[in-house]
Amino acid sequence: MSSRLTAKLPLPLLITGIAGVAGYNALQYFRVRHGEQVFGIRQRDNWPLAGPGIVACDLEDPVELRRLFDEYEFATVLNCAGNCALRACELDPRLAWRTNVEGLTNLLSVCVEREIRLVHLSIDLVFSGASGRGGYVETDLTDPVTVYGKTMVASERLILDWMPAACVLRISLPMGVSFNGHAGAIDWIQSRFKKGRPATLYFDEIRTPTYCDCLNPAFEQLLTTGHAGLYHAGGPRRLSLYEIAQVINRIGGYDPKLLMGCPRAEAGPIPPRAGNVALNSTKLAETLRAQAFDPWPYDEALVPTHRDWHFARGPERGSPRLLAEVLYRHPHKRHDAVA
Repeated sequence: MSSRLTAKLPLPLLITGIAGVAGYNALQYFRVRHGEQVFGIRQRDNWPLAGPGIVACDLEDPVELRRLFDEYEFATVLNCAGNCALRACELDPRLAWRTNVEGLTNLLSVCVEREIRLVHLSIDLVFSGASGRGGYVETDLTDPVTVYGKTMVASERLILDWMPAACVLRISLPMGVSFNGHAGAIDWIQSRFKKGRPATLYFDEIRTPTYCDCLNPAFEQLLTTGHAGLYHAGGPRRLSLYEIAQVINRIGGYDPKLLMGCPRAEAGPIPPRAGNVALNSTKLAETLRAQAFDPWPYDEALVPTHRDWHFARGPERGSPRLLAEVLYRHPHKRHDAVA
């Protein structure tokens, strides 16, 4: 991305949901590029998440939220907030609604009133994946199987109805570091292997994971250029959750016997599992006039070819350090994010 384009980004910028992988990585990226003009907000009770530019504010508190906007006069907002804990949302739909819809309603009312540029992150789980074909485009009808997915559909409709000038970006699994080592797909799977515990993943839940190192420049372009409407932002490589765990197991150098697999029909009833929700991101690539994302993992040699692939240790000599270098981060992109 050119410095000419970067200079046009309206500032100050607010990033919400920085406890999640997408928000946390976006905050680091934009702070390096734009310094003290970038802020992130966390829930008030998440006190361990602290650092430069991080402010405590609950989106569910409209009075405090307006006070924050009065103080900093944000020109742009990247909304990464939301409760994506599938089981918790199923067990407490009211909490899911309050976090994923009511909090957004408060944020959206401020953005509409003050004509603030908004890019909102949604998710591939607005689809059921029941057909098994995947390749969803933006015009496909949503049919989520989880409470989380249903609240995200409601959030999308709120934004597209209330603020047509905003951008809604459906992502899949954002691959990057988290502040606490527990927030993302890599985090959870690796944490099981590190402790010598088994991890069971599904053969037939298909996602399109994306490096945060690829997502962040796309966020900046969309915040800067003002493109509106709905876009898909999944990576070009389709992988099952089981295959993703295979990659993590082998590249991390963990015991291959710890990885278990099963079809999602054998999973428990809570939470229900989606099928093939692979996203087709052609519209976004055409809008940005470039292929926005590289495949995860970047190296074709690190892609599983069969269900026992992770048992065969290859020349990469897996280790947690290698995992951090090539799975959490894109191995061929600059990570200092200097303009």
